[in-house]
Parts: sequence; C-alpha cells; structure tokens
Amino acid sequence: MENDKKVKEMVKDKYAELAIKSQSCCCGGSSKIVGYTIMQDEYDSQKGYVPEADLKLGCGMPTEYAGIKEGDTVVDLGSGAGNDVFVARALVGEKGNVIGIDFTPEMIAKAEKNKNKLGYNNVEFRLGEIEAIPLNDNTANVVVSNCVLNLVPNKEKAFNEMFRIIKSGGHFCVSDIVIRGNLPAELKKSAEMYAGCVAGAIQQEDYIGLLKNVGFVNIEIKKTKTIELPDEVLTQYLSSDQIQEFRTSKVGIFSITVVGYKN
Repeated sequence: MENDKKVKEMVKDKYAELAIKSQSCCCGGSSKIVGYTIMQDEYDSQKGYVPEADLKLGCGMPTEYAGIKEGDTVVDLGSGAGNDVFVARALVGEKGNVIGIDFTPEMIAKAEKNKNKLGYNNVEFRLGEIEAIPLNDNTANVVVSNCVLNLVPNKEKAFNEMFRIIKSGGHFCVSDIVIRGNLPAELKKSAEMYAGCVAGAIQQEDYIGLLKNVGFVNIEIKKTKTIELPDEVLTQYLSSDQIQEFRTSKVGIFSITVVGYKN
C-alpha cells in the first residue's frame, strides 16, 4: 500500500513537470528516455485535433476504434492536456458530452486553458484518480484511455471503476502497454522505466484476464504494435551481454488497443 502511494506520487510529479514544460516524450517524459515517441500515433489528421493538447504521451489512438457516436457521453481516463478529449468531442458533436479525468492539477489547468480557447461548453475536466473516479455509476457510453491504466498500481480497482461508470450496453476502448515474457529485473525496478510506461506494464494475458474478471465481455484487441526499446535506453539499465540476451529472449513489449463491453 505504501509502495503504491510512492509510485503514484512519482508519476504525479513527472506528469506535473510535463504539463509545465510541455516536453514531448512518451508516457512520463523522462529526459533520459529518448526516442519513445515511437509509441505515439499521429493525431494530426484527426478531426478536432488540438496541437497544444498533444503532449505526445500516448501509445495508441483509442478514439480511432472506440465507436464513438454523436450524442454519446465519453470519459477519458488520464486525460492530460485534453488531446483525446477534444478528438472525442468532434465525434460526439454538440449533443454529446466529454469528461476528462486526471490526477495532476497542472494537467487539469493546461487542459482547462485549451478548452477555454476553444469555447466548448460540453467538455469538462475533473481532478481525480482512476482508482476512485469522481463520477456517478452508469455515466459513460464510452470510456477511453491512452497509455495511462498501466501506470495505476491497482489495475483491478481501476478496471472495476471503469466498469462502474459505464452504462449498460456501453464499452471501453483503451490503448496501453503490456508485456509478454519476463523483463529483466533491472528494467522492472527502474522508476524511470515505470514512468516510461514499461515497468508498470503487466502480462498481456493478465491484463485481459483482469478485464474479464470485473465483468467486461466481448473483449477484443483491435491493434498491436511492438515497442522496440532503443539501445540508448537499454544501456542505462543493462550490460552489453544483458542487452544481447534481452534481444534474443523473445520478450515482447507491446502497445495494444483493446475494446470491451458491459452487458
């Protein structure tokens, strides 16, 4: 429990720094981790895209597969500066609503600033944690999240909260990082790698299993991307022999975009 608290504070501090500096580096933005924007899908061609809201922190494009319809209520978990929120807003139109949830006050402030420039009255941002989402039961038609859930220490609690706020017949679409096989211990224990979305990842089969356990059905992985960690990252944590072993071990780090439904 104490360790979970430390992890949250570490991630919160890093995202606060990102919000202030607006530096571009995926999933936590450590200045030591270069080249991570390989994980980011390009949003430039998406309707509703706001460059100022895109801090390049994602590992996919969940709105692309979310099946968002006009008039829907969409909730974005870990909304950051509002990138996915504003893309979702273009899809729900004037009749829908989009709510962004983030636990970093600096990110909320940045998102609010972006929203105010756009003048949207059906978009809101709320400060809160994914393990205790500040929304009523059965609020959302669709929940999206982009490379955030794997940063949450208690994923089962987060998935339960996600299930709680989705309406009957609604669904989620999230992009996240998962692993197959066992990462070297040096990578797993590194705080920098945790903020880089890798050490916080769990096995893909466990990730899907947790989603099933909380009640989601018809779960489907819509897209998978292999994440290749560059040598300049690995050399910070592994010896040359360990890197060679890692390269040939068939251990996989992946970005997946997954959809699931609530009956």
